[in-house]
Amino acid sequence: MNLDAVRVSPVGLPSEEETGRVAALLGRDPAVAFEIVVTDTGGDPVVIRNGPIMNDGRPMPTRYWLVGRDLSRRVARLEGRGGVRAAEAAVDAGELAATHARYAAERDGEIPEHHVGPRPTGGVGGTRTGVKCLHTHLAYHLAVGQDPVGAWVVNQLEADQGA
Repeated sequence: MNLDAVRVSPVGLPSEEETGRVAALLGRDPAVAFEIVVTDTGGDPVVIRNGPIMNDGRPMPTRYWLVGRDLSRRVARLEGRGGVRAAEAAVDAGELAATHARYAAERDGEIPEHHVGPRPTGGVGGTRTGVKCLHTHLAYHLAVGQDPVGAWVVNQLEADQGA
């Protein structure tokens, strides 16, 4: 993989500086507790892992969020060229369903026992089936692996770099 993305280990709560950088990348303050799980080789955040419940109590279905500017732009261009439909057609439906189930199980496993409000639903990107957003699939793939859509996105981005 030629993408500038490195898994971070061990993961911990972000510093004030890191939180400020993520806010700058998002264009707003984060609305949920998060950890930086993938950076570029310079240490800039690329992927964050969100908690399942936002600060105001609303559910946060998006567990992994692509915040890296360069990759976000490149994925947006891929989506603009019909990438969501192409990715869904290219990957095995059973593998995609298993990916949604793993994603949801991990996220749901982080919901506090005492939480009584609304809960997030769906799998990657909050959808139960198919592909909704290439950004979220790539974020999940970079952080955890085992996402066939994320792997497809990596292949497409690498092919674009070679073109």
